[in-house]
Amino acid sequence: MNNQLNVSLSPHIHGRETTEKLMFGVVIALLPALVASIIFFGAGAIITTATAVISCIVFEYLIQKFILCKPISITDGSALVTGLLLALNLPSNIPAYMVIIGSLIAIGVAKMTFGGLGNNPFNPALVGRVFLLISFPSQMTTWPVPAGFATGYADAVTGATPLAVIKEGVKNGESVSELMQAIPSTVELLLGKLGGSIGEVSALALLIGFIYLLYKKIITWHIPVSVIGSLALFTSILWVFNPDIYAGPAFHILSGGVLLGAIFMATDYVTSPMNSKAMILYGCGIGLLTAIIRIWGAYPEGVSFAILIMNAFVPLMNAYIKPKRFGEEIKNG
Repeated sequence: MNNQLNVSLSPHIHGRETTEKLMFGVVIALLPALVASIIFFGAGAIITTATAVISCIVFEYLIQKFILCKPISITDGSALVTGLLLALNLPSNIPAYMVIIGSLIAIGVAKMTFGGLGNNPFNPALVGRVFLLISFPSQMTTWPVPAGFATGYADAVTGATPLAVIKEGVKNGESVSELMQAIPSTVELLLGKLGGSIGEVSALALLIGFIYLLYKKIITWHIPVSVIGSLALFTSILWVFNPDIYAGPAFHILSGGVLLGAIFMATDYVTSPMNSKAMILYGCGIGLLTAIIRIWGAYPEGVSFAILIMNAFVPLMNAYIKPKRFGEEIKNG
């Protein structure tokens, strides 16, 4: 007895979604975080964001026009999104030339080297950020204290992030309960006004963007929820086991780049899995790796590394974790 799967021939019904519509939907979702960053970091956030966006668009145009000799695609919004995400992953006081270098790596190496949008295996903005972190560790880990427009771009007061305070304090023998007195409360972490990258300044602003993306069906819940859920579960176990050296789950979720990474970068269409089961596995891997790097790694933050590591496993996930095929099964016998 033979089983035969019949699949209808073209023409198929086309959806109304386009690359441009999806990309500009992400831009809209990023606006609350961008506005919050400008309120807290002032001119530094504007300069860094403008530099990243303009340089990403220009580099993509120049590479397509003069090197690859391919049709220009800067109007699809993908370079704009890459520039915004790169900027939101940087300190607001980073020198402009470093932002331009990061943009060149993000567009020229991580994206266009592989053929452009749809072919890159790794998230371009994160590749640019990690390159800058490795190349310029001092400038990439000097965080301005939010002070709005009270201080200038170059002379902003700097301080340690909450994650760095906890990591260094525990290393020096202090208890987490004591260290928590020196960092913002849970409510303050939710609302914002803490040191870190531009896009980390307000968890609430990122959550507003998340709700918008879900409402517009630009992303699904699977990756963000699995990232946050796995991180919360793992850190909860450690926290219950020894609260003196391990911070609780709320702190890990609301501080650093977890929400920015889980909502806007781990969900990148090109570098994330194509079906829900693989998405959950992918997200859990990111959450677990983030916690491991934060707690036992050399850096106090691990979201960028975790996402890039899991990006490498996406082709395997797409190959071996496949969705149910649509069609009609006809039995002949």
